[in-house]
Amino acid sequence: MHEVFVTEHAAATHPTLVASAPRVSPITDRAAASLSETVTPQGIIAVCSLVDRPLETVLTDARLVVVLVDVAEPGNAGTVIRVADAAGADAVILAGDTVDPHNGKSVRAAAGSLFQIPLARVREVPEVLATLRTAGLRTLAAHGYAATSLETVHFGDPVAWIFGNEAHGLPEEVLSAVDESVRIPLYGKAESLNLATAAAVCVYTAAMAVHR
Repeated sequence: MHEVFVTEHAAATHPTLVASAPRVSPITDRAAASLSETVTPQGIIAVCSLVDRPLETVLTDARLVVVLVDVAEPGNAGTVIRVADAAGADAVILAGDTVDPHNGKSVRAAAGSLFQIPLARVREVPEVLATLRTAGLRTLAAHGYAATSLETVHFGDPVAWIFGNEAHGLPEEVLSAVDESVRIPLYGKAESLNLATAAAVCVYTAAMAVHR
């Protein structure tokens, strides 16, 4: 954090947070409303460094990694980052055309996890897959029409779960390049699960197998 812009009311409400900032600039409520993306701003706006890191630095000794490919909705990206953090994943990789994790909606959906789990952003998906293999990770693609059901998958080796776009899923070139495609079994009448829910099921299944 480099600087904090804060209203008088917010400064009085969060004195410890304000005191920890290297530089504090007082602003009016009107200025806070202009700077914020939310309808009811809290009166504190911080200037921070970007949190993403080079890909190779987030995979050292990794045993559980989450990869998002072409995910468009910032709320989904933030929620999956939060899920990965809660499940004890070692890193999240945002690949291809995936939304910027620094997007305001993504930051809010991550609920602080953005600053706790290592993140990497890589444009080229083949580069991501190759680096995962080099790091010794088994690549599993979440795919609704996969022949393999999650119920039958054995977890033990380091794993990278790969999730695709909300509307179109993963492209065929990714599905053909991963070690295995896996579907979540649906026991009711729903046709599918949304991205964040599917990610929670898959990532936690792998995490619980490790901790069991």
